[in-house]
Amino acid sequence: MDQATIIAAVDQTISSRHSVRAFLDTPVEPETIKEILRVASRAPSGTNTQPWKVYVVTGTKRDELVQRVCQAQMEIYQNPALAEQYKETFSYYPQQWFSPYIDRRRENGWGLYGLLNIQKGEKEKMARQQMRNFQLFDAPVGLFFTVHKDLGIGSKMDISMMMQNVMIAAKARGLDTCPQAAWNHFHSIVLDVIGAPAEEELVCGMALGYADPEHIVNTFITPRVPVEEFTIFVDE
Repeated sequence: MDQATIIAAVDQTISSRHSVRAFLDTPVEPETIKEILRVASRAPSGTNTQPWKVYVVTGTKRDELVQRVCQAQMEIYQNPALAEQYKETFSYYPQQWFSPYIDRRRENGWGLYGLLNIQKGEKEKMARQQMRNFQLFDAPVGLFFTVHKDLGIGSKMDISMMMQNVMIAAKARGLDTCPQAAWNHFHSIVLDVIGAPAEEELVCGMALGYADPEHIVNTFITPRVPVEEFTIFVDE
């Protein structure tokens, strides 16, 4: 394979990846998942610490996790004060939003809701769509990524690069993914169901499976700002 073909294949795989929010129930072969994780483990990590742990959740354990977290989310919806029981162990988002990040966040949210015909103020529809996160968007596989609690912030950077590799390797095999920080609020339930030891911290969940090509939600592709907007060449 010549270099131009390799470049085109890599670029296409990266560029075509996007967060899928509706999956078919088609099973994913365990060996395929192992292949993806084997390739993804070539991600860099500080002094080769390889801090990642990955829990592959399928079958009855997947269903148990979905049921328990959806029940907790429903209880919070009915009694918002219960949210205090389910707090992230680290802040993914800022406490106070500001431009241009808040603008991009709003564009993303209302773009998705608009596609699904959810209007501003329709709280029940919003709640149902939020619940889809905890149903893994019907994906048959949930991946949950953890690191040891005593490791530093660099380990979260390391596992994030590994997760990107997972998403790209999956895409190259005809699978799709959706990384989900939403699970972090329910880390106590997740870690209990997957049997993780007390010293581990949940970093992210991820839905994995075959995208539903007929569902309108999967036509939602987020924009990217041009290179010139985020790049500074320093040559003098």
